Order: sequence, then C-alpha cells, then structure tokens
Amino acid sequence: MKLLTIAVPCYNSADYMEHCINTLLTGGSEVEVIIVDDGSFKDNTAEIADRYAAEHPDIVRVIHQENGGHGAAVNTGLAHAGGLYFKVVDSDDWVDEEAYRKVLDTLRTFAQQEQPVDMLIANYTYEHTNEGTTRTLDYRGKMPEDRVFGWEELGHFRPDQHILMHSVIFRTALLHESCLHLPEHCFYVDNIFVYQPLPLVKTLYYLNVDFYRYFIGRSDQSVNEEVMIGRVDQQLKITYFMLRLGDPMQMQLPKRLQDYMLHYLSMMILISSVFLVLSRKEENEEKRRKLWRDIQSIDPALYRQLRYRHICGFADMPIIRRRHILGNGYRIAKKLYKFN
Repeated sequence: MKLLTIAVPCYNSADYMEHCINTLLTGGSEVEVIIVDDGSFKDNTAEIADRYAAEHPDIVRVIHQENGGHGAAVNTGLAHAGGLYFKVVDSDDWVDEEAYRKVLDTLRTFAQQEQPVDMLIANYTYEHTNEGTTRTLDYRGKMPEDRVFGWEELGHFRPDQHILMHSVIFRTALLHESCLHLPEHCFYVDNIFVYQPLPLVKTLYYLNVDFYRYFIGRSDQSVNEEVMIGRVDQQLKITYFMLRLGDPMQMQLPKRLQDYMLHYLSMMILISSVFLVLSRKEENEEKRRKLWRDIQSIDPALYRQLRYRHICGFADMPIIRRRHILGNGYRIAKKLYKFN
C-alpha cells in the first residue's frame, strides 16, 4: 500500500499543472499521484499527464474521463486511491517541498500504529500572485501541536479559520466509510469534502507547517467575486446538500464537533445569502427567502439556532439593512482576510 494518494483534478490545465505535479513528485515512491484529466479539450493537458505517467510509472497514474466537474474528478481519484491517506491538490496549486517531507514523515509514523490517525491538518497559504503577496492560515492556539488529540481539545476558531480541503489529509478508508460522493458539474464541492466525513473522525493531528500553496489571481477562478455571483445557484446547491446531511446538534457527537459543524453550516448559509443579495436580482432574493423557509420547515430547532445564535442570522433581516450589512461586511472581510 502507498502511504499517500494525491488526486490532481485537471481541466484544461496545461498552463500551470506541471508546477503542481513537479512539487508532488518530490514525495517519492511512497506517494501515488493520480492525475484525473476531466475531459480537457482546449489544450494538451492529456498529453502532459500521459508524459508524467510514462516518466514516473512508480508514482504517477493518469485517468482520462468525460467532463464531470471538480467533484467528479475527486470522486474518481478517491475510487482509485491505493494510499493509506488521501489528499486533493488542485492543478493550479502546489505544495511546499520542505513541509511536504515533514507531512510524509508524520504519516509514516501513523502507518506504524495499530489504529492510524483519522485526519492530519496542516497550514495553507494564499498566494496572491497578481499582487505579489501571501497570507498563511494556521491553527496555532486552536489545536494541540505534534500529538494526537480528540475534538474535545479543539479551540474556538476565528472567522477566517476553518478546516478546508487545502489543510486536511483524511485516512482513505474513513472517506469510503463516510460514503463520500461529491456532486458532479458543480463548483464549491470542497465544502462537502471536508464536512461530510467529520462525524467519523475520532483522532486528529495538527502539524504546524505551511504545506499547501493556494493560487489566487485568475479572473475566471471559482472564488472570484463576480464568478461567485454568477454561480450562486451552485453555491446554493452545495448548501442544501450539507443541510440534508442533518442537524449536527441532533447527532451523537462530541460537543466541540457539533459546535464546529454548526458554525461551518452557518457560514455556508451566510455565503449563499451574501451572493444572492449582492446579485441584486429579485429572483435571487426569492431564492434567499426560500432557503430560510426551507430550513424552518425541515428543522425548526436548527432554524432557531441559525437565525438567532449564529452570524448567518444577519442574512434574514429586512432587505435594506441586509444589503448594507452583508455587502459592507463581505468587502471588509475580503480586504481583511484576503480570501479571494
């Protein structure tokens, strides 16, 4: 068994995928890099992927498939994963090679344990290449460092601190046990990837290294503000998917995990509401109202929690105040935290 499988979803990625793959190859033969060519047709992504597989047959595998979107590519990578652990690295991102070695050293110790750790968390860095700036998100003071711990030791996160796809490595068998299968032809599925398996996670480990480098700067990138407004229906689809997974407060989970999952769900509802409001379209305003009606209808207790005890409750204010508060709040947060 390989120590780590890294899935690299690629879609017309020829301009940048080589940088990503080259950093991953430094992990050596303990790592399995699965390049998923998700129906690329505008460039030579497929040829580049096949070349890497031919040059590094002990590390790189390539799977060509019809286009199904980011979720379908992740699903394919997971379905073919032969590693004890599983990681997703998008083709325009890369990893820090020194931190990579420390991550592999840590995973190697897990592999020797009778029950390997369920989830490894490391830091990630926003690489604002168009501005020449970076910003690293870490979890210092919120999690114990360099030892195994449980949810009861998790601290309270700042608004910009979440366990994201960039920061997490799951035990592969746990992902299969969670029945994780991401929606196809939809953006923002990374939120489901890091949310749905959490109830099965019993043991965590925080490695305080700046591992994942997250590229920010292309105008067509999924986290670009105008793109997010244009794709607000997809954001809404992911939010509904997560709501259907159930009320965390009604699950038999550690209290800190319940709190964290409810906070994450609250942020997803807030993000959906913000971009529905920022679009300034009446049809989207009706979708925002419907979202809150649906939450109240499906789970009145969850509705009360979200409406009156969490930040997303601001999204259910009268329309004039809502536009002012949500619009200004989003742009202040964007400037402060530089998340897109």
